[in-house]
Amino acid sequence: MFVRQVLFDLTDARADRAMLREYLRAESVDAFAAVPGLRLKVWISNDDANTWGAIYLWESRSACAAAGPLPSRAAEMIGHGPTVTDYDVEATVEGAFTSASLARVGRAFDL
Repeated sequence: MFVRQVLFDLTDARADRAMLREYLRAESVDAFAAVPGLRLKVWISNDDANTWGAIYLWESRSACAAAGPLPSRAAEMIGHGPTVTDYDVEATVEGAFTSASLARVGRAFDL
């Protein structure tokens, strides 16, 4: 498995968090559901650090590379590219949880 972190600094961004959340609800979440080799994408934000981004969990580095261009307009909306950091997965575990689904969970869907 392979993890990619994509992080945007929202200082001087063209889009604010409300616009980005609407983009998630209207377009991005559904588009990423069809990306081959992508096990999980978690969109993240930090109000204090003024950042926005995502964590991608891929089946492998080769699955990430084979996915080609991803269905994202975030850089276009924000006005610049992100900082990208790649990680190898050392281990995984699923903890004890009460919610069976991770789909459509988070601030963008807390309406």
